[in-house]
Amino acid sequence: MKYLEFKNITREFPVISSTHIFNIGKESQTLKAQLVIWQKKGLVIKLKKGIYILNEKDRKIEPSRIFLANLLYSPSYVSTIYALGYYDLIPEKVVDVTSVTTKKTAKFTNPFGNFIYQHIKTNLFFGFKEIRDENGFPVLIAEPEKAILDFIYLNLQDFKDKDEDIFELSYRFQNLDILRKKYLIEFAKRYKNEKIVVLIEKFLNFMKKKKKFYD
Repeated sequence: MKYLEFKNITREFPVISSTHIFNIGKESQTLKAQLVIWQKKGLVIKLKKGIYILNEKDRKIEPSRIFLANLLYSPSYVSTIYALGYYDLIPEKVVDVTSVTTKKTAKFTNPFGNFIYQHIKTNLFFGFKEIRDENGFPVLIAEPEKAILDFIYLNLQDFKDKDEDIFELSYRFQNLDILRKKYLIEFAKRYKNEKIVVLIEKFLNFMKKKKKFYD
């Protein structure tokens, strides 16, 4: 297959998977060999094993990084520090796309950036929602309250013996009015971890102080 034919078939795909390659109907092994050649020429970009994308000039769709995060490693949803940045709960610009998964911890690096996945137990894989990205594709991201809980849970050691000031001095949480107290409490209980419950109580005290300050 010539690259022009391949481009015309795949340019409207957000990514090109092994399934797409198989379904094109050509000799898949030959096509895979051609993909290696096209990668070396910069015509095709490898995102991870079995997932590719056309070069920036030839592709019609620019996939969002949240879409790619969901796709590269599943089941997963975007959470922790990247989700906190997405909701503007912290002032820092977050570069790496962070997710949680029930699979083992993993990291993928490609031209779209670093995609980091941290393992959580199956019973903690909840509290996320489906939204539409800029292309209209469905993507999974933590509710803001769950993003906070996942972040605390996966960084428990950093919160050891700290009072609620850590949420402002170390992490500079902001825009707390979007958070729902009910969700924070209910989600925290589902972790069945006393340390999590205590830390959320401290976070709620921090929220109360901030509200009084701005009132």
